[in-house]
Amino acid sequence: MILKYAISKELRQELGLRENEELYYCVPYDIDDDGSMLDDSYIVVSNFRLFITKKGKVLESLELKDAGEVIAEPLINCGTLIWKQNDTERKLIRYSSKHLARYAYIARGCRLLKEGETIPVESDEDEKTCPRCGRALPGTKECPHCTHQKSGLINSMWKYMKKYRMLLTTAIILMLLATAVTMLNPALQRILVDDIIKDENGTMKGAMIVLLGMLALSIGIILINAGKYYLCAKLGANMALDLRKALYGKIQELSLSFINDRKPGELMNRVIGDTNRVRDFMSEIFCDFATIAVIFVFDVIIMLILNWKLALIAFAFTPVAVGISISFRKVIHRRFHMQWVKDDNVRSNLQDVISGMAVVKSYGQEEAEGLRFNEKADAYAATQRSNETVWALFFPAMQFILSIGTYFIVFFGGRSVLNLDMSAGELIQFVSYTGMLYQYVGWLSNLPRHLMNIVTAHERISDVMNQTPRIADGEEAVEHEIQGNIEFKNASFGYKSYKPVLDGINLKIKPGEMIGLVGASGTGKSTMINLIMHLYEIDNGELLIDGINIKDIALENYHSQIGVVLQETFLFSGTILNNIRFAKPDATYEEIITAAKMANAHDFICRTPDGYNTYVGEKGYNLSGGERQRIAIARAILNNPRLLILDEATASLDTESEYLIQKALERLTAGRTTFAIAHRLSTLRNADRLVVIDGHHIAEVGTHNELMEKKGIYYGLVNAQLEMNKSA
Repeated sequence: MILKYAISKELRQELGLRENEELYYCVPYDIDDDGSMLDDSYIVVSNFRLFITKKGKVLESLELKDAGEVIAEPLINCGTLIWKQNDTERKLIRYSSKHLARYAYIARGCRLLKEGETIPVESDEDEKTCPRCGRALPGTKECPHCTHQKSGLINSMWKYMKKYRMLLTTAIILMLLATAVTMLNPALQRILVDDIIKDENGTMKGAMIVLLGMLALSIGIILINAGKYYLCAKLGANMALDLRKALYGKIQELSLSFINDRKPGELMNRVIGDTNRVRDFMSEIFCDFATIAVIFVFDVIIMLILNWKLALIAFAFTPVAVGISISFRKVIHRRFHMQWVKDDNVRSNLQDVISGMAVVKSYGQEEAEGLRFNEKADAYAATQRSNETVWALFFPAMQFILSIGTYFIVFFGGRSVLNLDMSAGELIQFVSYTGMLYQYVGWLSNLPRHLMNIVTAHERISDVMNQTPRIADGEEAVEHEIQGNIEFKNASFGYKSYKPVLDGINLKIKPGEMIGLVGASGTGKSTMINLIMHLYEIDNGELLIDGINIKDIALENYHSQIGVVLQETFLFSGTILNNIRFAKPDATYEEIITAAKMANAHDFICRTPDGYNTYVGEKGYNLSGGERQRIAIARAILNNPRLLILDEATASLDTESEYLIQKALERLTAGRTTFAIAHRLSTLRNADRLVVIDGHHIAEVGTHNELMEKKGIYYGLVNAQLEMNKSA
């Protein structure tokens, strides 16, 4: 999201910046005091001041040091920027709903500047509307209308096509052969009429030779087309496969924030649906397009040579059809893009319901979810029906316009034959070429729909491929063996950086120390763990691992030294063996069994029908919660992690399962730097230190006994839990 729009030189001069004053943010506001829409009006923020500008003029400048607080307050379909000073509030400007998130970032940026922070707030959110034309973006990062990605489409297609040069060359040769065979047939028709049927010297033998030639051409075109379609289908399938692999690889590279901002069905549709559209285009449209383009050119030349007057009559109707097709292109693009968005919604809803079918059935919501799905399916079907209706009307209309030209050709050509200016065979040949011309113009008029399909698919694929991972190895990333020293230095983070979940965190952890994270829901405990796992990067401050900034450690190397056990254990569909081996793909059978024994999982695994080769089912649903958790612990143990993350690892388990898991965790945590979140505070009594998070800050740090003596937040949480246990 843009937080620093470009401003004119005149406005920059109007600001009158001081020495060492630097512009940090510049964003538009678009609602005037009377409620009318505004343009060319900005809020500009420097490291010292906030400027209000309107129509290129500075209305006011306010010193940031004088501000008590700058607040971006959301209202209904709009928002207002509020300046608080002492006990007074002042509304500076109003802006439409499309700028709500933008001004939330600006408000946080003003606060940080006032506090002396010189690193600007950045936003990795995508724009909802195009900054240039104002159109709503159709689920892509760049505006299709403004970027005109056709050259990008050609380059992208060639990138994946050039791997199969031999296949492509053979297909092109067959296309040229198809052109030659198609153009020869009308010439044989003329010979049959003029030189055989109408000629007094024509013989049955001559007729048979010409007819056999026409038959040979017909058989030839069938064989050539069969080979051509086979090669193009193979080329399309190979390209789609390469694209699918590249897309999947790219999604794996991208940060978790990108994945969480997209619906699962949408990403699945891009990997499968959009790559299938590339395959269909190559096997169906590209295959014919090159042939038709060459035939079209030769057809026009031959028609001009045969009879240029009739050719001009035939050509008169072509520009009309082409012009209508071109003007209709944008309508087709918009309509089919909306159809794809609704398709994404249907797929996402289906994926959600199937994944959560147990919950749906538990609450008896089958009918409600069925109605919800039907709603989305009906919306998709209505859009699809509307699009097909428009297309069903457009295409026959185009055919009718073109067919009118044939009547004129037959009329004027027939007069030429009667006047002996043209032979009957030449007229038949000319009418055949005219039929080809109109057939291919009609085919080309159908092309915008197919082009919009491939252009839109390319936009959606490129939207993923052009993303830059927020978390990636830098050029100087190092491999480092973790010792266990971890330090947060004035660290702040928010899933939306204008709304911090953790703010100003300072904490040092020694090697082998077990840290218990405590606090109410939503205070940032899991977020702190996500930062340590380097699933997200802090917005401000530093996170150091053994004195090295976590950003400077190679991701794969770092993650290979972490063990994770979460409350919601995720197991992949497959065997117990493969799920344990996931942490270390090259682990031996003996290592896996050792890890399972340490996790108290070996005994129950041996009791399953196929032992370690037992299929666990979708997300491990063939196993109990305790069994899944012990497999997760075995997975965490397998790679001998230097750093251990336990997020509610014993929550919601029966007494026996909890006892077995606690014993396994004691073995697992020994000698390892450990961060643990626990639902039952009693399970953290033996932690070396407890860190209490409250109000997005660290409120208390100490052992269980120290914090109980302090009688602060932790003391209150323990007593509350004891009271709940008594009442239970």
